[in-house]
Amino acid sequence: MPTSQHLIAALHTNEPAADRADKMKLYGWLIGRWEMETVVYDDDGKPHAGHGDIHFGWVLEGRAIQDVWVLPGVFHGTTLRVCDPALDAWHIIWSDPLRQYYSRQLGRPSGTDIVQDGHDSTGNAVRWSFREITPASFRWIGEESQDQGQTWRLKADFHARRVED
Repeated sequence: MPTSQHLIAALHTNEPAADRADKMKLYGWLIGRWEMETVVYDDDGKPHAGHGDIHFGWVLEGRAIQDVWVLPGVFHGTTLRVCDPALDAWHIIWSDPLRQYYSRQLGRPSGTDIVQDGHDSTGNAVRWSFREITPASFRWIGEESQDQGQTWRLKADFHARRVED
C-alpha cells in the first residue's frame, strides 16, 4: 500500500512546467507559507476575527498550484489553481470539507489585482480577489451575490504576510 510520502512525491514539484512558466507567474508568487489576519462575516453581517495559515505549492508537474487555507474553527480547505493557456485564465476549484462549501471560478489579472469570478455550490455568484499585492503581503477579499452580480456583499477580508521558513 502506498504511503502518504508516495502521494506527496507524485503530487508535488519544485517549479512550474517549462511549457507555461510565464503564465504561471500570475499565482506563482504565492508559493510558500503565509500567515493571515482575518475577518469573516456571517449571513447577518456580524464580523468574526481570526488568525490562520496558508500554504501554496507547485503540483501536477508544475501545471497547477495547490494551497491549503486553515482558519481554526471556521474553515480548513484547499484550492486547486490550474493554468489554462488556451483560455488565458486559471480554473479555480475550492473545497472546504469542514463547512461543505465548494466553489468553481475563473481567475484572471485585473490591473494589479487578480480576480476570480464564479459560483458556489448553492448557485450564488462569488468574486474572490487578491489585492494590494507585494512580494511579502496581500489582501484577499471574498464577496458573494445572491442576485447574480447586481449587488455584492463582503464575506471575508484577509490580510496575509509571508512567513520565511
